[in-house]
Amino acid sequence: MTDAARSERTTRILTARLEELARAVERANVSARQAARLLESASVATMHAVTLELLSSARAEELWREAAERHPAIELSIAREIERFAA
Repeated sequence: MTDAARSERTTRILTARLEELARAVERANVSARQAARLLESASVATMHAVTLELLSSARAEELWREAAERHPAIELSIAREIERFAA
């Protein structure tokens, strides 16, 4: 598997996981604190992908910003997670 293919696969997996979590959080109508805790696992997975150079930090940030645009109800929680791996 090429590096580009591995990166694309990682992007698809992380995007799917983030979307599933975001939809679940929206349906459950949880507090911002609970939403942040639920999204933390996806954030950690994203940080690991960046550390392993499967994904650039810029691309990771872009994935999370796109999710925030699609899911405004949890945008604040997503923004906090972006700050964690953008630093």
